[in-house]
Amino acid sequence: MLWISTLVGVATVLLSFATSTQAVITWAIQQAANPTADQTDAYNRIHYAMRLAVERHTRLGNATKTIRVYYDTGVPTAEANWNGDLRFGADRAYMTQRTALHEIGHTLGVGQLAAFDTHCAANNWPTATPLLQSWDGASAKINCGGGHFWPYGLNYETEWSETNADRNVLLILRMIADGMR
Repeated sequence: MLWISTLVGVATVLLSFATSTQAVITWAIQQAANPTADQTDAYNRIHYAMRLAVERHTRLGNATKTIRVYYDTGVPTAEANWNGDLRFGADRAYMTQRTALHEIGHTLGVGQLAAFDTHCAANNWPTATPLLQSWDGASAKINCGGGHFWPYGLNYETEWSETNADRNVLLILRMIADGMR
């Protein structure tokens, strides 16, 4: 039953692509052949979070990526890499859309590539900064540190809102357009 829900998640994204020229972020949860009750619960929570996050990217943008999602109890919270690996740890508090969006950002280049660091150090985001300023005022700037950005980096659960989630996706798309990757 769980593999069907994973296929539905991938199919939803592909169907969205078939009906428009929007984002093509594909993903699949790498699952145990005979999952335990703990794994089944985690897979279901992760699937829900990833489905919502990828649907948001599909609705708002044009990023492309293939993501392999894992449940790894050795991961304290969640982590992701430019290579497309995204891992959720055992803590259910991080199996959320906010975490999925944040980690998808890492797979798209946030905190993972030298170009991100270079743009951050120079505060050189020619299209992302004006977008941020349109929301937060003329003095707003993208801050970076520790492989993350703020505002709208969705670095903590307290940053969650529907508006902030949309702004996260839109800023990352502009950062990509500005040469982050």
